[in-house]
Amino acid sequence: MVLAGGAGTRIRHLLPDLPKPLAPVAGQPFLHWVLHYLKEQGVESIVISTGYLGERIERYVAGSGIRGVQCRRESAPLGTAGGFVFAADHSGLQPDAWLICNGDSLALADLSPLFRALDEPGTQAAILGVRVDDAARYGTLQTDPSGRRLVRFAEKRPGAGLVNAGVYLLRTVCLQNIPRNCPLSFEFDLFARLLDGGASIAVVAVDAPFLDIGTEESLRRADRFIAAHVIGRSDSSG
Repeated sequence: MVLAGGAGTRIRHLLPDLPKPLAPVAGQPFLHWVLHYLKEQGVESIVISTGYLGERIERYVAGSGIRGVQCRRESAPLGTAGGFVFAADHSGLQPDAWLICNGDSLALADLSPLFRALDEPGTQAAILGVRVDDAARYGTLQTDPSGRRLVRFAEKRPGAGLVNAGVYLLRTVCLQNIPRNCPLSFEFDLFARLLDGGASIAVVAVDAPFLDIGTEESLRRADRFIAAHVIGRSDSSG
């Protein structure tokens, strides 16, 4: 599941007629790089949760030639988790677990450790955490003493930290008691509800290239990021 429903208010003045995932980066919409990364990781079926200017994303997907991709558009803003639940319910798919990522960020990590973490007995979800030198722009992950289990999502703070990369692996059974058709966030609604219910949520900490394009400054860096970390990899420009 690729989350692509947000309004992108912080950079909308730069993209007046485009949803943020379609921002042009290195000669392609940023979403192109997200989808090809997922394909490289072996993901065969992708659902894109759309909202704001969702018809633009749908047209892009229809003409992209990328197989196994469908879009599900919310009729009103539902937040990241609310949009995910809506799209999952309407996708026609029933996987054992959902891999979830953002359409406006890339954490170029091998995802196999995330799947191994979910295989541990009693684990209901796994979250990818990226170590960064300055966590001021991002929510950080507070873990137990082992560093392998989520305790809570912490507020943004300067300095080195383990940030939430927005990449989750979530067992489908966890959606059974989640409210429908209301705005929900992953950090403060869905995962908070799971933690309150005693769920075990794994944290997989990695050192990996990470970018989100949510600010004017980070969008300016996106071309260099893709050139440095993506272009030249097998099939990346397909």
